[in-house]
Amino acid sequence: MTARTAIGLVAALAALAILAAAPFFLGAYGVGLLIGLSGYVTLASAWALFSGPTRYVSLATVAFFGIGAYTMAVLSETLPYPLVLAVAALIGLAVALVVGLSTLRLAGVYFVIFTFGLAELVRQLVTWYEVNVTGTLGRYIFMSFGPETIYWQLLALAALTLGLSWWIGRSRLGLALRIIGDDEVVASHCGINIARVKLALFALSAVIMTLVGAIQAPRWTYIEPGIVFNPTVSFLTLIMALLGGANRLWGPVLGAVPLFLLFEWLSANFPNHYSIILGLLFIAIVFVLPKGVLDFVEKAWGRGSSRARNKPDEAGLGELEAGR
Repeated sequence: MTARTAIGLVAALAALAILAAAPFFLGAYGVGLLIGLSGYVTLASAWALFSGPTRYVSLATVAFFGIGAYTMAVLSETLPYPLVLAVAALIGLAVALVVGLSTLRLAGVYFVIFTFGLAELVRQLVTWYEVNVTGTLGRYIFMSFGPETIYWQLLALAALTLGLSWWIGRSRLGLALRIIGDDEVVASHCGINIARVKLALFALSAVIMTLVGAIQAPRWTYIEPGIVFNPTVSFLTLIMALLGGANRLWGPVLGAVPLFLLFEWLSANFPNHYSIILGLLFIAIVFVLPKGVLDFVEKAWGRGSSRARNKPDEAGLGELEAGR
């Protein structure tokens, strides 16, 4: 382990300890903000885990998020809480494997359209089941723990997701993903099993998203399809990951923190114009910062450093002129 990596690890652990202690110093509103923030940081990081290196733009985030939330709502009264989380993860994994096997051969706009349609399909199926089978549209969730416990679980999941992203980025799997993102033909000639690699990362990303929904579900007490299958969740996750830089470890975090706080303020002060502002912001990010803030800053810093290195030394020029 290099000194730079060790310093980064110590800084990350210190930040994690401070965030874990935050609920002891904040009120109910502050803890609520931390729950939403940690949830979106995890979703954006999980989205970037697959879509960042492969460049597959997925809008299925809310489908897995909602599956996790409804699994918690249905099983919370019959199974122990840890077992419900395990069942939610398995359901998310099963859905991801089925979807991945049938769709990861698609690319470009076709994959985007399919994933958006998948989220809407799952929402309609759950709505139909609730109305026609159970005779109700929503469900209540009662848990014995408070919002602080929800926050700590999400914080731990966020740390685990970032740790996995760091490890994968430095492994042969991460290298294979980057090659696939650059050119799948080259990847196949290199002997990479493209279908297996993409499926594995898509499934891992989906399981994390499902767990976010399951952990966060008790926060609402009452859920219905319109709440947990809201397509805004998918678009916010996408915008956050793109803003920070989906192909960077800390990019989704850098995008999620300011945007979540901004969207909270916009939804409270401009509820009727919130969707319009969201769309305009998405367009601006795609055109102005297509590779994220981190990439833009690094390129700007590199250009500045290059100019500084190439700038002639004024003293040297004076001596040269005197010699002439």
